[in-house]
Amino acid sequence: MSPVPPGARTAPAAGRNRAPILEVLRTWLPTAGEVLEIASGTGEHAVFFADAFPHLSWRPTDRDPQALESIAAWAEKLGPANLLTPLRIDAADPGSWPLARADAIVCINMVHISPWAATEGLMAGAGRILPEGGILYLYGPYRERATPTAASNLAFDESLKARDPAWGLRDLEAVAGLAAENGLALAARTAMPANNLSLVFKKG
Repeated sequence: MSPVPPGARTAPAAGRNRAPILEVLRTWLPTAGEVLEIASGTGEHAVFFADAFPHLSWRPTDRDPQALESIAAWAEKLGPANLLTPLRIDAADPGSWPLARADAIVCINMVHISPWAATEGLMAGAGRILPEGGILYLYGPYRERATPTAASNLAFDESLKARDPAWGLRDLEAVAGLAAENGLALAARTAMPANNLSLVFKKG
């Protein structure tokens, strides 16, 4: 996605991980309805996935005004018709979300780059607005009790905590337990490139 349009930002990781993520999403996203993307960041994923799923409405969101500007800039340049207007959503405050329903929720690389309250809010919001059978998709690095953590992930965890002590890799078991408290069961765990995971939680 270049050149970068005025007002837009770019993240090299988005270009690297979007194709592997797409393959997982093809299995799990519904055949119709609206996908809510939480913490859309630069907006590059939103444009790419909206184009890949023309049968779905794709709703990008973020809490950061600069991110919302970037999403809008990418959407203006490359956004397909099914890419909806970005909304400001704070994952940590699900009571303020301006949507009553989403058929699926996608959240990429937020859980480890935010306070735990954001994950708590994400799970509460997903449990409230997803229909029975609706899915919450998460992507990123996690710790797992039964699997040694890769050295690169340990170093990444330390760098995140140096930037903000409230950030850092989360235990998959803790995330799954929080999901279960909100009516979401872990339906799939897929190993991804660069020691990341795709996690699919299903309501009901």
